Formats: sequence, structure tokens, C-alpha cells
Amino acid sequence: MKIIDLRAGMEGINVTGRVVKIIEETEVETRFGKSRLIVAMLSDETGGIRLNLWRWQADLVRVGDVIKIENGFVRSFKGQLELNVGSKGKIITVSRTRR
Repeated sequence: MKIIDLRAGMEGINVTGRVVKIIEETEVETRFGKSRLIVAMLSDETGGIRLNLWRWQADLVRVGDVIKIENGFVRSFKGQLELNVGSKGKIITVSRTRR
């Protein structure tokens, strides 16, 4: 699936893109306690979408990496589409940027 085709409410999404930047890094209070959240921009040749990386997921990717999200879901938050991985999803590194 391409990023341009993503819509709020979609589930079971498989998409591949490049992490082009980190938009925000914060700690938020959830019903499970404090959690680390990184919001990244994931892009492919059709566009970009905000990607939420929670807790340990944030350690799996870096700017420049090409990643595949399997079984993700899309939500709208404050008028913007966001791609989430969730507990049933998977993040696979296709290619890693050298440091």
C-alpha cells in the first residue's frame, strides 16, 4: 500500500517508507503510566504520514532508515493522519542508514 492511499480508520496496513525526520520526542501520561513517544515522518514516493513510535518501538528506527510497517492502523488526531504500529503490528528495517 502507498501512503497516499491511507485513510483514517484503516487497519491491517502494510506500508514501506523512509523515516525522513523526527517531528517530536516526548513523554506522555497514558492509562498504563508514563510512556515515551516519538513522532516521525514516514515518506514514500506518494507522500508522507506521521508515524507514532511508542516505548521500545522508538529504538528500532532512525532518520534515513527504510522500514516496513506490517499490520499497522491509521487514526486521525487533531486533523492529521497518523500511522500506528500497535501490539499486533511489526516494524521491519529494510535498509539502515550508516552513522
